[in-house]
Amino acid sequence: MKRMHLAFAVIALLAMAAAAADVPDKNAFYLGQTPPGAAPQLFAPGIVGTGMHTRDFAMTPDGREIYFCVILGQYKLSHIVGCRFENGRWSTPFVVPGLDQPEYHYIEPHISPDGRKFFFASNRPAPGKEFNERDEDIWVMERQGESWGEPRNLGAPVNTPGGEFFPSTTRDGTLYFTGPDADGKGEAIYRSRWVEGKYAVPEKMPPQINAGQARYNAWFSPDGSLAIVPAWGLPGSMGGCDYYAVFRNADDTWSEPVNLGAAINTPASDEHSACLSPDGKYLFFMSPRLPASLPARLTYADIARMHVEGPNGNPAIYWVDAAFIGKLRPTTAGK
Repeated sequence: MKRMHLAFAVIALLAMAAAAADVPDKNAFYLGQTPPGAAPQLFAPGIVGTGMHTRDFAMTPDGREIYFCVILGQYKLSHIVGCRFENGRWSTPFVVPGLDQPEYHYIEPHISPDGRKFFFASNRPAPGKEFNERDEDIWVMERQGESWGEPRNLGAPVNTPGGEFFPSTTRDGTLYFTGPDADGKGEAIYRSRWVEGKYAVPEKMPPQINAGQARYNAWFSPDGSLAIVPAWGLPGSMGGCDYYAVFRNADDTWSEPVNLGAAINTPASDEHSACLSPDGKYLFFMSPRLPASLPARLTYADIARMHVEGPNGNPAIYWVDAAFIGKLRPTTAGK
């Protein structure tokens, strides 16, 4: 009997150890940051929120890699920076290997929903082509073990002699991106379906996605049911480029854009890069904000602190609980 009790005890201890091993380290998520509530918070102060111009957020589905973009000199330098969770701790930020040439712009990282592809935009010339500073293309790197493979230009029909930006993909392989508008007036948002191992000829998205006076940088949820669209000039705008939610119906039509509200949008113009975390819990978005409150009299120390810590009016990455977005869905959407 004692032997049976001992055996059960050993089994119980092993089960407890296995259960403990399955409990994730809270520091493994979101750089160890405390999740926000309904009020937007600067993301990862001192790590991502450093007072520099930052934008664009991407994360692998397992939460172990985070990427963002750092801008210097009014886009004279533009590079994708990453942090990786290894050996129980987060690495210090690093420029993504292979995307470190200062003569090229690298921007707008996006990780596919399955975690196997790393998309980005760059004016790096495709093999055999001459450098053109204004000809940004969409590139991709494939997952290779713990790292990413060599960058590959997507080529035609996605990329053209004009500029292509802000890749976003869904689970079925569809690629959404910004490209030159066929009418020659600015830019538009397109969809290219993944068919028999290659991208189909892009189709321009409908007016609900291509809304307002300028449209670009739309992010789409992994199931393709939601788009977060930055747009200028829509009725009810907060005064600049605002973020809107657009919901897909079952027949592949889309709802009218719904403004995300004053907690997210401001009168500023530099609000044009947003996405949800892979688990859909948090909205990450770029916004140029000053502190919510300032002292009655500023000192030089106050200004210096804001310069290195933010918020200081430079575009920065904020995050907020995304539960409110589902409540914006019109009653007709999804039917």
